[in-house]
Amino acid sequence: MTGEGMAGAAPGADRADERSGPDRIRTEIAVRELLAAWGIAPDDPRTGRTAERVADAAAELLAGEGVDPVPALRDGRIPAPDGDLVLVRNIRFRSMCEHHLLPFDGWIQLAYLPGDWIVGFGRLHDLVETCASRLSLQERLGEQLVDALMLGLGARGALAVVEARQGCVADRGPRQADSDAVSVAARGALVDSAARAEAFRLIALAAVADRG
Repeated sequence: MTGEGMAGAAPGADRADERSGPDRIRTEIAVRELLAAWGIAPDDPRTGRTAERVADAAAELLAGEGVDPVPALRDGRIPAPDGDLVLVRNIRFRSMCEHHLLPFDGWIQLAYLPGDWIVGFGRLHDLVETCASRLSLQERLGEQLVDALMLGLGARGALAVVEARQGCVADRGPRQADSDAVSVAARGALVDSAARAEAFRLIALAAVADRG
């Protein structure tokens, strides 16, 4: 599987470098049209700068669209001293649901079993930021993270546990503001439940320490 295949329709790194992000002018025009469709007058003082602000937000929230995270992982590779489990806990993230264009946010626990390479922890935070900064679903976000670790580092196994509050569940429809969702994505050696038991044990220890 290629880096492009991992990211679905996302282009490769060369094409990603050519992107300038969301089209600002078209975004502002679309926001003004949307407000008009909602019955909000163009001269309403509440929304004088709304289109501009939404364009600013879109540039940040969708900064990962079309960006393949694999090359950045490969560029930061360091020879692995051993093959022991690497786990980064409680990575804060936010993303945007592709169904309702509402946010979902929470924490990610990211683990991998190194092959010949490891990477600095900052690169793992960057990986989450890149994959989260696009239209997505919680389950797909976890899949993209573990695929990137397998491809970018040649990991023997990878695991992502994503815990999130879904805006489309909390703020509309069922309005379950206290509900969250947990999804798990795994590849390689960490697909086997026995092999990933240590990662789950360490994640649980963190939960007890942070919330207990």
